[in-house]
Amino acid sequence: MDEIVVEIPGDAVPQPRARSTRGGRMYTPAGRVGPFKQAVGLLVTAAARRARWKPVEGLAYIVDIQAVFGRPPSHLAAGGGLRTKAPRWPGHNCGDVDNLEKAILDAITATPAWGDDTQVVDGRCRKRYAERGEPARTLITIRRV
Repeated sequence: MDEIVVEIPGDAVPQPRARSTRGGRMYTPAGRVGPFKQAVGLLVTAAARRARWKPVEGLAYIVDIQAVFGRPPSHLAAGGGLRTKAPRWPGHNCGDVDNLEKAILDAITATPAWGDDTQVVDGRCRKRYAERGEPARTLITIRRV
């Protein structure tokens, strides 16, 4: 099988920016991204094992990510429909696309999907709001080239 498709339930969490202490030590705040990355790792590992997928050094990969965010209650009118001023696309509260992609690719690197995320040569990361009745989730497709 040359493709793995994984669905992570819930909103995607972007990788936070590195911070420094007063003493100059650099660190990355774990916060909410830790459990999200753990879920990505566990579900990708399970999918790779089911597919009997082994990492191959020197092979290239394409990764497509679709982050589907749940709409906040402030976007909904009393009747349940969308407010006229509700944004069409997720904004800064959902994180930057590059930080979402970084959290996911870093989490996958700890799995048997590939040796290192430097092997990813192409892909796309999109974010959007869920349609009515659709759950918040992250869809990840990994393809060997």
